[in-house]
Amino acid sequence: MSTVPPPERPDDREPQPSPSDEQLDAFLRNAADGGGDAAPKEPSARARMVTERLRAQDEAAASGGRRWGRKKPAPPAQPPGWRTGPAWQEMNGGRSRRRQIKSAVGVLVAVAVAVLVVKPSLVFDGIPEEPLAAAEPQLPAETAPPTAAPGGAALPEEPTHERPFLGSPAERWAEGAGAIELPPARATGGMSKADVELGLRRTKSFLVASNIDPAVLRGARPEQALALLDPEQTDVYSLFSRALREPSEKYDPLTLFTRFDPDEVRLVGPVVKVRGHMKVEAGDDPGLFRVHADYTFVYPLAKAGEGGGHVERTIVRRQITVEFADPEHYEGTAGKLWVNSYAVDSFNDSCGVYDGYFHPEFPDTVTGDLPTGAVVDPYDRTAPVGEGTGCREVIRT
Repeated sequence: MSTVPPPERPDDREPQPSPSDEQLDAFLRNAADGGGDAAPKEPSARARMVTERLRAQDEAAASGGRRWGRKKPAPPAQPPGWRTGPAWQEMNGGRSRRRQIKSAVGVLVAVAVAVLVVKPSLVFDGIPEEPLAAAEPQLPAETAPPTAAPGGAALPEEPTHERPFLGSPAERWAEGAGAIELPPARATGGMSKADVELGLRRTKSFLVASNIDPAVLRGARPEQALALLDPEQTDVYSLFSRALREPSEKYDPLTLFTRFDPDEVRLVGPVVKVRGHMKVEAGDDPGLFRVHADYTFVYPLAKAGEGGGHVERTIVRRQITVEFADPEHYEGTAGKLWVNSYAVDSFNDSCGVYDGYFHPEFPDTVTGDLPTGAVVDPYDRTAPVGEGTGCREVIRT
């Protein structure tokens, strides 16, 4: 029997105190400016599917009269999604991968070749270089679910390091934390306007800390996001602490956090494009309201260690519902996020690899499983999240 004491377990740590409003405002400004500390590399293993433990917990909560240890009886868990999280668990997103389409190169006719060899100036003189089209104006903020997928060119232009969103609908999207605009706060569910406003701000802070914080994108542990979770919802906190420490197919940090392997890829520039909306609804009883968030994040990436090189994009769409309750009537901590449900879909991400990071595909480095599912548009925000099966192929990134 070994006498060596076990190492400290990250999921045994005391939850961090909730950041103050001033700290959250400073964090949001820092994220919007592209700040962030260098991130340590996390250990390997990969996580993409629902945790059966939490599904069982959801079903147990339904039979026991509480959902996630609080509130009303829960509806039965839905069939498992492609990538599933604990309570839609219902739904959860999936994994897909882009396949590059290569066009054939035409062959010049013999006469043209002869002219080109004898006097190339006859062909090229006077032909100016065609400049890139100017970027179109930014779209207005999304305030409700869209009714159609965005259009696009049949042969979109390839992204560059100067314009990494070129050829993508995301070029017209707002960027960073500023793209997450809060709806007007109103008294809801027996909670005051100030309570609702605080809940919206905390939800935005969580989305930024989980999906935009530069250090987290480079693989760091999302401490700021974890500090916003309700410490009384111990199973959720423990689940993601374990997923971050020991990622696996069962325990997947990517169901809630966006992270890339810094030894493999780097972000091209400081900008993350974002589009989506939030809405607020009353809970089942007074003293409770929910915030629903549905956002798509677009990340331009290049291989690590290459000053130039090919630019690819990974797209992550997330839906999350969090609750805020009066602590005098419900268990929980005032101002903290009680996770009700979440779902995620990711696009241009290697299939069948489970190490806690998204892995974008490049034309010369195809890894993971081959696509077997439907062909999808990652920019289609009318599509349901987390209901696909198999490794899907995308029409664009």
